[in-house]
Amino acid sequence: MKALSLLGVVALLLCGQAQACLIQESENNNNESGADGPLCSGVVVQGTIGSRTDQDWFYFDTSTTGNISVSLSHANNDDFDWFLYRASGSYIASGQSSANPETGTYVDSPAGSHFIKVSRYSGTGSYQLTVNFNGTGGGTEPEPEPEPENCNYGSRPAKPGGLSATLLGSSNDVCVSLSSPALLLMGGGADVDAAFANRVKPHINGGNVVVLRTSGTAAYNDYLQALTDAASVETLIINTRAKANSDYVDWAIRSAEFVFIAGGDQSDYLNQWQGTKVQDALVHVYNKGGVVGGTSAGNHVLGEFIYDPDGVQGAISSEAVTDFCHQTINISSNFLGLPLLNGIITDTHFKQRDRMGRSAVFQAKLGSAGRVVAVSEATSLFVKADGSGVVDGSHEVYVLRADGQTQYQQTNCGQPVIINNLLRYKLLPGQSYNLLNNSSSVSPTRLSIDGRSGSFYNPADPY
Repeated sequence: MKALSLLGVVALLLCGQAQACLIQESENNNNESGADGPLCSGVVVQGTIGSRTDQDWFYFDTSTTGNISVSLSHANNDDFDWFLYRASGSYIASGQSSANPETGTYVDSPAGSHFIKVSRYSGTGSYQLTVNFNGTGGGTEPEPEPEPENCNYGSRPAKPGGLSATLLGSSNDVCVSLSSPALLLMGGGADVDAAFANRVKPHINGGNVVVLRTSGTAAYNDYLQALTDAASVETLIINTRAKANSDYVDWAIRSAEFVFIAGGDQSDYLNQWQGTKVQDALVHVYNKGGVVGGTSAGNHVLGEFIYDPDGVQGAISSEAVTDFCHQTINISSNFLGLPLLNGIITDTHFKQRDRMGRSAVFQAKLGSAGRVVAVSEATSLFVKADGSGVVDGSHEVYVLRADGQTQYQQTNCGQPVIINNLLRYKLLPGQSYNLLNNSSSVSPTRLSIDGRSGSFYNPADPY
């Protein structure tokens, strides 16, 4: 089985330079000598203040004299500060107010090495740090993505024998203008027409669509072409690692503006695609400004953490709450590492299959900084690059997260799970939640779990 890394994953976005741009803070960076980096100008870094004594240091180099602008955002109930340093001496600028985001600019700083320290005034949890300065952080300018500046993917490679690839529409790559990336999280069951027609269609501007699965048919082709006006829709059945590493599959995914992972078996997806060209190509589509989405199992594999049964019977809430290490609960990581889903595990078919209990256990396994984004059937959450997510469809999306009042009273292997005062957001169609700063159009309620009882929810109806 694949193991859960509770320390998280260091996700690096290649910038086409001598070093990689940091997008995910990693410990131990609690002092200047252990600073994380390099930061790249304008590239968002996801981080976490995990305790009262935690502080995070980052480094970057400026290539010429110029302004340095800093923006630090976090959850509304936290208060984090930043401090800007040169290679020696005390800090030259800081953001120490209660503003969110905490912003500021230092004017005409000389070229050279700089450091940023992020610390807490109050609260703990995740944050997003963005620094803008002259230079990228690695010493050379980044190479542009092939799109939207150009569509230099070359001609379509030959299809390998045994690969099922069903194409509707143009066989050529269609170059369209893209802006910023987005995600589509769908909950399984009936698909959400409005999400494809009203969210994806205007984002991809008539580009190419690819559907990924390890079994099934090409039934999505006609459906998605009609709703998105795509130049082409191609379904790829990628059921071996050899196919996942083929040039044809790599080209088809990379040249697409929207990639949709169908329902199926998320463990099979990981087994066949993790560490292959499919994984790299999906990240490429996101980085160039495309949309990456999935329904049911296809939704599960999008998060930083992934519920991964891997041959074991699926987790049921009434069983999962009876043992923190129940055999049906296995969580994996190290697949896509998309910044919008940092620290997040997803769940699907949520209300219809009563998955609140198992998702509460998932959240406890991730720890206080972890979050669950759970989508009910015939429902979706479309998330833009600024973190803002909006619900479409027939039912609800739920978000579970912890705050200072949450207590993990009993989370030991072999014992029933007891969690008190977990935050629970219930989002109806049209309502919103921001995955980067946890702001929402709705107010949360409190949820508690006591696995010692047959009636383990408090309130009794957690939905």
